[in-house]
Amino acid sequence: MKKVLVTGADGFIGSHLTEELINQGYKVRAFAYYNSFNSWGWLDTLPKEILKEIEVFTGDIRDPNGVKESMKGIDEVYHLAALIAIPFSYHSPDSYVDTNIKGTLNVLQAARDLEISRILVTSTSEVYGTARYVPIDEEHPYQGQSPYSATKIGADRISESFYRSFDMPVTIVRPFNTYGPRQSARAVIPTIITQLLAGKEEIKLGSLTPTRDFNYVKDTVRGFIEIAKSISAIGEEINIATQQEISIGELAQAMIDQINPNAKIICEEERLRPEKSEVNRLLGSNEKIKKLTSWQPKYTLEKGLAETIEWMRNNLDKYKVDIYNI
Repeated sequence: MKKVLVTGADGFIGSHLTEELINQGYKVRAFAYYNSFNSWGWLDTLPKEILKEIEVFTGDIRDPNGVKESMKGIDEVYHLAALIAIPFSYHSPDSYVDTNIKGTLNVLQAARDLEISRILVTSTSEVYGTARYVPIDEEHPYQGQSPYSATKIGADRISESFYRSFDMPVTIVRPFNTYGPRQSARAVIPTIITQLLAGKEEIKLGSLTPTRDFNYVKDTVRGFIEIAKSISAIGEEINIATQQEISIGELAQAMIDQINPNAKIICEEERLRPEKSEVNRLLGSNEKIKKLTSWQPKYTLEKGLAETIEWMRNNLDKYKVDIYNI
C-alpha cells in the first residue's frame, strides 16, 4: 500500500483520518504539533493496536525544513494542519496567516521538490461566506467573512496556483461542518452536548438562526480517501457535504429534547460573531464528489449525533464545560 502523510493528525478530523487509513491498510506517517509534553493530541487516545502502526513525526507546519523532512519517502499527503477557531482569528490573525497560508505553502514547496504523487489540501465551507445561492457548488464566489476564512481562501488559491503553474497533482478538499467524537468544545455541537451532559439547564450559545450542513466525521474521512483514489479529482475543488441543512436553534433543541428537556437556550453576547462576519447559511452541493468518486454519506444526522453523544458521555472529563472555548 501507499505510504501517506497526514498533517494535523493530532487533531479532530486528522486523528479519525489517520485511524481509517490504518484500518484500510495504508502505511501512515502522522505529523503532530511538537510540544514539550510529548503529547500527540487525539492520537494518544487511539487503540494501542492502531497507534503502534503509526509513524509519528513531531514538528511545526510553519517550519519549511521540518515539513520537508516529514515528507521524505511519502507517496501522498493529506494536509489538514491548520488553525480553525473563528473567534480566535479575530484577535490573533497573524498566527492564522503563518499557519494556514505559509504552512500550506511549505507543504506545496516540499511536495514539488520531492515529486509527491498526490496532495490533498483541506479547505472549509467558510470560504464561501453566507450562501448567495443554494446548494453551494464549487463555482460559488468566495468571501472572507473572518480572518480564518480569508486565510483558508489564500491557502486554496496558493494550492490552485501550484497545480496550474507546476502541473502538481493537487486537489482542494472542502468539507462542510464536520462533527463527531474528539471534536473540541469550540465547535457548536460539542458545546451543546457537553453543557447538557454536565447537567447545565441554561445552555449558552451564540446566534441560533444560522443554518449549517453537518457531516459526521466518519463520512468526512471516507470522502478524503475516495477523493485521493480519483485521478479525475486532480486539479479540482470538491465539497464534502450532505446537501441538507439545519439551524443552530433547531439542532440545539433536538439535543435538549434527547438529553435534558428541562434545559433552556441562553443567547450569550460574547459568543456572537460580529454582524458582517456571521455566515448565515451554508448548504453544500455534493453532486461533484458523487460524480468523481464512489462516495455517499452513510450517516444521518440522528445516527451521527447518537454516536457523538455516547462518546462525549464517556469522555466528559476531557472538556472544560464551565468556560467559553474560543
